[in-house]
Order: sequence, then structure tokens, then C-alpha cells
Amino acid sequence: MAKEGKHIINRRLLSSYVSSVISIGLVLLLVGVAALLLVNARGVADYFRENLRVAVMLVPDADESSARDFADELSMLPFVKAVEYVSPEQGAAEMAAQLGDDFLSVFESSPLPSSLELSIRAGYMASDSLASIVDRISSYGIVEETVYQESLVEALNANLGKISVLLLLFIALLLFVSFVLINNTVRLNVFSHRFSIHTMKLVGATRSFIRHPFMVQALFQGLFASSLATGFLLAGLFVLKSEFIELFTIFTLPLFLTVAAVVFATGVLLCLTSTFFSVNRMVSFSRDDLYI
Repeated sequence: MAKEGKHIINRRLLSSYVSSVISIGLVLLLVGVAALLLVNARGVADYFRENLRVAVMLVPDADESSARDFADELSMLPFVKAVEYVSPEQGAAEMAAQLGDDFLSVFESSPLPSSLELSIRAGYMASDSLASIVDRISSYGIVEETVYQESLVEALNANLGKISVLLLLFIALLLFVSFVLINNTVRLNVFSHRFSIHTMKLVGATRSFIRHPFMVQALFQGLFASSLATGFLLAGLFVLKSEFIELFTIFTLPLFLTVAAVVFATGVLLCLTSTFFSVNRMVSFSRDDLYI
């Protein structure tokens, strides 16, 4: 009977420990998501800015060789991230896909000239900077017209600023909730051992002696929970990659390792800190306080 009772107690303690690890791991997953958003916030904003293209329409008599030479010249400019040459045939195919094949039927040949699509670096995507860039590109003799959606650029910059503020507030709230939940989980785990703590105190054990096994347990609890959270986060990113592979130009391995380090540091630090103060509080309990 004694062995069976001990087995039941050990099984309950293990179940409690596993539940705590899973609970803390899920909360740390929120910390990881918040850290991932915070670390990549600038990269995501730059990604959207650099995907707004400037169309450079070339003069009708510009041949492919001249157009490609001009593209190489533009690619050397500091504000240009990428240049793509669009042939008249390719432009006609894109227009046909948008407007239907009938719109070309009235022309004997493609009415579209050769053109270039420019991706401008994010730091130059302010309205005034972009206007200066367009004026400079338009000054080339081979350029007939330079087109970009000014209203869309202004709206994007304004909205990204608002989104950044809301994102910071959301992350701050998420981190606060995460810290509270982890602290409560650890306190409940320590509280379940209050009778053992009181017994050790009665036989003369010092605070440091009583704290030691709990601190070791908290260390491993933080490491296991952080590993669980990092694994879930990595799995989520792989699912995201299959749907939005372009985002992985932003979510790079060094950034993920930084986020993983934040998750591990947060998990271990919070578990150790919460355990330290919770055990000290339990040691101060009187016999009557144990039954509260």
C-alpha cells in the first residue's frame, strides 16, 4: 500500500510538472510571436515599400539592347534596389491578362514600348525623395514617361506608421499578459509543495537549502518550456513558408535565432525569479496559512 501510495503521489507530481511545462511553453510561444513581430517589424515595412514599383516607359524607338544597357546603368544608382526589363511582348501579355485579348485586336502591332520596372530602396520611399528620383530618371533621353502611384505611396507610409504604433502596443500588452501567466503558473506549482516547504522549515532547513531544489526544478522547467515554445514557433514558420515564401526574405535564420534566444532567456529568467520569490513567501507562511 505504501509503495502504491508513493507511486500515485509521484505520478501526480509528474503530471503537475508536465502541465506546468506545457502551460509555460504555450505562453512563451506568445512571447516568441511578439519577439518575432518586433524584430521583423522594420523588415516587414521595408518589404511592402520595396514592392511598390516605379514604371519607366522608354521612347518607342528604344531597342532591347539600349533598354538593357539603361537598366544596367540604373541598377548602379544608390536608391535602386532592382531593375526588371519588360519587353513590348511581355507588356502586351500582361495587359491582355488584365483587360482581355480583345483590346489588342485593333492594333496591327503591340502599342506598348519597352519599359523598366524599378524597385526603390525602402529608405527612399518618402514622397519627396521619390519625386526627386522620378525627376532624375525622367531627365534621361531614352525615357518617355515615369509612372508611379503617388497616392498609394503616401497611404502606405501613413498606414505603416499607424500599424507600427498599434503593433508596439499589442506586443507590450502581450508580453505583460505572458509574464503574469507564467508567474501565476510557477506560484501555483510552488504552492502545491507548501507542506513540504513547511516540513523542511520545521526541521531547521535554511531558506537557501529549501530554495535549491525548487530553483533547479525551475531552471529545467524554463528550459523545457522554452524548447517546446521554440519548436512550435519553428513549426509555425514552416507552415507559413509553404503559403508565403516571399516572407522568408525577411524571416531569416539569424533573426529566428535571436528570437529563440529571447524566448529561452525569458522562460528561464521568469521561472527562476518567480520561483525565488514564491518559495521565500511560502517559507514565511505560518501553519494556519498553509490551509488558505
